Amino acid sequence: MGLNFGFKLIAPTNRRLAILIAALLAMPVAAAAQDDPRVVPPPRTQKKLPEAPTKLPKVPADRTRGLDFLFGALKAAPDEDSARHVEARIWALWLQTPSDTAALLMVRAKAALDAQNVDVALKLLDAVIKLRPDYVEAWNRRATIYYLKNDYVRSLSDLQQVLTREPRHFGALAGVGMIMQDMGDDKRALDAFRKALAVDPYLEKVPQIVKQLTEKVEGRDI
Repeated sequence: MGLNFGFKLIAPTNRRLAILIAALLAMPVAAAAQDDPRVVPPPRTQKKLPEAPTKLPKVPADRTRGLDFLFGALKAAPDEDSARHVEARIWALWLQTPSDTAALLMVRAKAALDAQNVDVALKLLDAVIKLRPDYVEAWNRRATIYYLKNDYVRSLSDLQQVLTREPRHFGALAGVGMIMQDMGDDKRALDAFRKALAVDPYLEKVPQIVKQLTEKVEGRDI
């Protein structure tokens, strides 16, 4: 089914939200960030929270059974290449939404962020979350943007929303670890990274980070 630009997807009781979404859908995402002093583009060297790869496989619509099976396959993956394939399928399921409007807003939010128009991306994700508060990946994307703006409190709050809905979200767990590490709380960072590894043993760069933090927090084995 193609994208639907009309309002029939929006409940009548959400008319204010419908108006907001219509305005956001019409908003140009490539507006020059330098023209708006409120827009703080992320530094080019800034690291990002874990997010979905650019290319994702097609997956069946049965999310619950599909995720349970894939998380089991992820733990049992024999090597890194196999794990990356399973990770991509999990991300693809997380990104699925029954709402064409939410899907379109997510695409536009990514385009806005790619153009370093952070405020537009945030407004788009705010609209997605109001429309579909159960949509885990909208919370995760907004947490990433807050992290890029160094707003760790809001980023952690959104990551908690992710983990409340999907405790196995290895991207969110690693994101918590990165924020704790940036804040100098190595003990909590280590705990979060270990939880991420318990879900995904091949999570990129995390095994090395856990090794370094373990030595720093718990000391070297004698």
